[in-house]
Amino acid sequence: MFALAIGIGAQTQTGSTAPLSPEQRRQQAAEFYRTHYVKHEYRIAMRDGVKLYTVVYTPAAGQFDDAGPYPFLMSRTPYSCGNYDNDVVEPHVTQNPAIVRSGYILVCQDVRGRWESEGTWYEMTPSHDGKGIDESTDMYDTVDWLLKHVKGNNGKVGIMGISYPGFYTAASIVDGHPAIKAASPQAPIIDLWMGDDAYHGGTFMLDANHSFYAPFFAPQKNPLKEEPKNDFDFGTKDMYAYYLRMGTLANLDSYKGGTNAYFHDQVVHTTYDSYWKARDLETHMHGVKAAVLDVGGWFDAEDLAGPVKVFHAIDKLSPDAPENTLVEGPWVHGGWAGQSSSVLGDIHFGSDTASFYRENIEAPFFAHYLKDAPMAPLPKAYTFETGSNVWKKYDAWPPKQAVAKMIYFEPNGGLDWKAPKERDSKDEYVSDPAHPVPFTQYVAEADVPQRYMDDDQRFATRRGDVLVYESQPLKEDVTVAGPVKPMLKIASTGTDSDFIVKLIDVYPEDYKDPDAGADEGKHVTSATPVFMQGYEMMVRGEPMRAKFRNSWEKPEPLVSGKVTEVDFTMQDVNHTFLKGHRIMVQVQSSWFPLIDRNPQVFEDIAKAKPQDFVKATETVFHQADAASGIELMVMPK
Repeated sequence: MFALAIGIGAQTQTGSTAPLSPEQRRQQAAEFYRTHYVKHEYRIAMRDGVKLYTVVYTPAAGQFDDAGPYPFLMSRTPYSCGNYDNDVVEPHVTQNPAIVRSGYILVCQDVRGRWESEGTWYEMTPSHDGKGIDESTDMYDTVDWLLKHVKGNNGKVGIMGISYPGFYTAASIVDGHPAIKAASPQAPIIDLWMGDDAYHGGTFMLDANHSFYAPFFAPQKNPLKEEPKNDFDFGTKDMYAYYLRMGTLANLDSYKGGTNAYFHDQVVHTTYDSYWKARDLETHMHGVKAAVLDVGGWFDAEDLAGPVKVFHAIDKLSPDAPENTLVEGPWVHGGWAGQSSSVLGDIHFGSDTASFYRENIEAPFFAHYLKDAPMAPLPKAYTFETGSNVWKKYDAWPPKQAVAKMIYFEPNGGLDWKAPKERDSKDEYVSDPAHPVPFTQYVAEADVPQRYMDDDQRFATRRGDVLVYESQPLKEDVTVAGPVKPMLKIASTGTDSDFIVKLIDVYPEDYKDPDAGADEGKHVTSATPVFMQGYEMMVRGEPMRAKFRNSWEKPEPLVSGKVTEVDFTMQDVNHTFLKGHRIMVQVQSSWFPLIDRNPQVFEDIAKAKPQDFVKATETVFHQADAASGIELMVMPK
């Protein structure tokens, strides 16, 4: 959902070994577009008469090795195609140099109700399956118009987009126009409440949503060429302090909190009600006639669930689609689009994985389906395996070879593949909403730091309100591929509680850090060094609100002190815990301000008052008749 700031990063060879600065790349790209593309602006009428702003960039005659005719490559966005009614040539479609330099008709469209397009905008426009106006009909009408009115086209259309444009990509191919031959929904929102931007495990993704809507994304009076002024100010860069001071969701959903109609909807619909169900695109991916490349990042802090969901939905509802391939790399939100992606935070991946994707997967995919260029067959799933830092090809996702195995919590912080035999074994901690566990060890600003997704968790290990379970050093590599499923036996003195589970890769204490600085062991006067010995890399972390343990629609209170099962499914991973490393699991009951605070009283949290937030003692059992652990999809040797 959240806006992905995409500059145009096409590059050429300059003969210089020094890397280009962002400004140099922008200037270079601007010059290329100015000399190679011709801009045309249209207001295209849809079947109900609403006109959508559409800017078309056609290849200039004689500037490309490919003399045409050319396919269309399109993106639809709520974030503005920009540069209205002027001669600035700046396509907002793709940054992939291999695509923009090979010759495509590039098309950007402001979706209905945003910027220069007429009509009313709806959050994740519900799909009407041919019984009304939706994103599929708008795309159909647009394609029909483009084919008839833009000269020099070859009759083929591709569509791509990241984040919200990824949603529009997926929604546009439902019962799609037959001319749409290729589509790539990248980090698409598919179900806002169920693991995408808005809610995870029934918890509200507080910081990301409020920092998106309050200062940035608001209703518009259309048509609109310039972004309206927004005076909202957090007043601090410390979001932990800000949200703790604001106290409740009700305070944020107010004038002081910078609320608007969009944010209000996110806040008040706290269960999986009809509002959210109507916006679940997963159940509508039928009639897909295009080849599809579903793209995501293992460390996407925003739309981690979408790529896997749309991949499975198309397989189920459109099995005759010519291609449906899942690609997952070690990327943050949109991290494959224009920059190098060899590192995230302190973790190195050994190569520029983004360039590999753009040159070897994305560009050949579109060239094959839109230009009939030869392409090596794609696997069903093309995934980067973190830990071992290698690309993998699978004929199914999760891989058919993967076997579900439980790894269990043990007394004294142990973690083992064998089920516990103790008759009475448990751990306790006190969860205090007034002192929630932070999700980073550093001060985080309004935009959620994407690096938190693989950050060091040693700061959390040292807190008394975080339980830690750790295996012995591994005697051989352990590779997991697929969803991660915590299965907890808990009791609480509260009538509701959150349980955040983190799967962690613990580096050996004798790890040889190739990036270790020369100042290790000396008095540190500069920035604090990072020591990778004993580093606790988060592989996956997800929250679960206990009142949703049996139903997303009808929450149920916990019975104080009663042993209760809290089982849930975390997002997929593909990670190897190397020999000598340890597997760790952390359990806690707050993750602030990444998710909203639970008052630990059964109620509608959107209406909670400050006095409702109380301490609760949380118990996690690990005994023979109440075993806790996580189920991993483990690859055979």
